[in-house]
Amino acid sequence: MKYPNVCKGKFIERPNRFIAYVEIEGKREVCHVKNTGRCKELLIPGREVYLTRSDNPARKTAYDLIAVQKGERLINMDSQLPNAAAFEWLMSRKDELGIVELRREVSHGSSRFDLWGIKEDGQEFFIEVKGVTLEDEGVVRFPDAPTERGIKHVEELARCVGEGYKATVLFVIQMEDVAWFGPNWVTHSAFGEALIKAEKAGVMIKAVRCVVKPDEMYILSGVEVKLDRAD
Repeated sequence: MKYPNVCKGKFIERPNRFIAYVEIEGKREVCHVKNTGRCKELLIPGREVYLTRSDNPARKTAYDLIAVQKGERLINMDSQLPNAAAFEWLMSRKDELGIVELRREVSHGSSRFDLWGIKEDGQEFFIEVKGVTLEDEGVVRFPDAPTERGIKHVEELARCVGEGYKATVLFVIQMEDVAWFGPNWVTHSAFGEALIKAEKAGVMIKAVRCVVKPDEMYILSGVEVKLDRAD
């Protein structure tokens, strides 16, 4: 997925989860943050960030904050992009995977899942996509804040398996150079427990890393998943 009108700036502060102040070409600008998560390890004053400028004159903020430079890693933090990247990635592999139809945002039971599809053999599947931005020495984890909604999705996927569907939780890691993925046991152990329970019920837990550029992000390859609390 590519962004138009990308520019560079310097992060100043984030007064609330929706907006940030960024210095762009020497001027202090109010920007929309495309991620309502905490992102405290990313949005540090003075860090280089990337933004996309809107052409809509009716908008209250002219810029969207989409990526941040953390050391040598460029991390995309747009929470809407992982779903689009996953759809694009699977569509590019439709023939290889035997997918005959793929849709976004499909409701089933009491949940709306990010992706639904059907394969050539008639097997239907659901995929819930989770974007990952939390990294420490090459290890990436989810979530960066407690997520009861995330637990609900995982439990619903397990029920889908019981109904005869295939189901996957796909963690889209919004950076490239990582070692492995695991649940964030410190921040929300209940989510990790829900993942383990779901895997035992037949839900597939997968993680993929992405190529991230200031104006682009796309899925590159799989990453090892470690669900064990000891890790």
